Amino acid sequence: MNWENFLSMGGYAFYVWTAYGLMVVVLVLNFVLPLRRKAALLKSLARRLERDRGQT
Repeated sequence: MNWENFLSMGGYAFYVWTAYGLMVVVLVLNFVLPLRRKAALLKSLARRLERDRGQT
């Protein structure tokens, strides 16, 4: 077995590598988006806490 045959995936390379690429994109998004949402939520809560402390 050589690398050229492996990378060509028996003639299905476009389908296989596209599927792998989409899988990686989805996994990265499933990791990054919740972290960004958490950071935004914490900022929002911190602003609300500061606003509420200033009113009392």
